[in-house]
Amino acid sequence: MDADLQARLVRSAQAGDLPALDELITVLTPYVGRLCGPIALADGPDAVQETLIVVLRRLGELREPAALFGWVRTIAVREAVRVARRSARDMPAELTELPEPGDTTLASDVRDVLGRLSPEHRAVLTLRDLEGLDEAEAAEQLGVPVGTVRSRLFRARRGFRRAWAEEP
Repeated sequence: MDADLQARLVRSAQAGDLPALDELITVLTPYVGRLCGPIALADGPDAVQETLIVVLRRLGELREPAALFGWVRTIAVREAVRVARRSARDMPAELTELPEPGDTTLASDVRDVLGRLSPEHRAVLTLRDLEGLDEAEAAEQLGVPVGTVRSRLFRARRGFRRAWAEEP
């Protein structure tokens, strides 16, 4: 989206222009979905909805329209992790256990493998490998030190490789 158009759209939406707000949500929804899906997995649509609610409620706080996508990314990642954590707490214990090594009945695609990782590990993988952020940017988005991003990324990639190797 053109920077001038984005600025006008954000300013109009902040002023209460409903068509501008609708267009802004239309532009942001696929982006938020690409961020929330790999983190919240089956609860991705819920995370998208929660993210858009926060964006709508806090849109007036956005001072620089050029920062829109970075601002939304921060909200989306935090909401996706929150929704994924809540979902994990609500899931019966027998469904949250990892499969035994060599179990070929589970996890036949990437989404299944990602499901074996914690929401925090999925978030760091999404920011680094899908969004292309460097470690410092990912740390800022997640609100953690750079060293934490490095260790989470190492563990997430290792866990992903191990889980993938177990696949049939």
